[in-house]
Amino acid sequence: PYSDPIADGPVIQASYTRPLAHKIKLADILDTLGNVAPKVNAPLVTMVSYAIVYRHGLEKYVDEVHERSLAGLIVPDLPVEESTQLAAICKRSDVSLIQLVTPTTPRERAVRIAETSTGFLYYVSVAGITGERTKLPPELADNVGWLRTQTDLPICIGFGISTPEHVKLLAPVADGLIVGSAIVRRIAAAADQPREKVLQDVGDYVAKLLTALNN
Repeated sequence: PYSDPIADGPVIQASYTRPLAHKIKLADILDTLGNVAPKVNAPLVTMVSYAIVYRHGLEKYVDEVHERSLAGLIVPDLPVEESTQLAAICKRSDVSLIQLVTPTTPRERAVRIAETSTGFLYYVSVAGITGERTKLPPELADNVGWLRTQTDLPICIGFGISTPEHVKLLAPVADGLIVGSAIVRRIAAAADQPREKVLQDVGDYVAKLLTALNN
């Protein structure tokens, strides 16, 4: 949780205020992830503001991520020009540094980002903030298709993805789809419900996306 959200819409912003209000700290989140990671058959990564990593200490943060068997970190507000030190620390610890490419990123810079990233590339689908959308840009598939010719890294698309129709549109060009706000909104709406009900609601929603992906 971070007090000054960057590129986040109202749903994700609100999700920050809840843990901050409950005095939840970075250590609490890393410990929770450390407990969960061995039980999940997929790589887990943290998505975090650079201010938090910097204040915690670059080597200390990466070491603690590695110690908890987490696969990498996404630092959305870290420019590629300033990423050399953190990238080197991540490489030493075999932790991926996942960087972002946006629709407004010049192609020359997008190539540089791809060359300095590890794990996968996070392609931001729209110019704007996070949040569910009814439509995605028509040029999105072509932009990702071009990026794929520039890198061997998997490309995962995020921002605005929330419906089975989005999944069907992007599945042919994406290696992964990132769904944030739609899931967080469902968790928030079920805050007063039993834990099993929350898991059921979110599980049913994700199952619909997976059905579209598999089809």
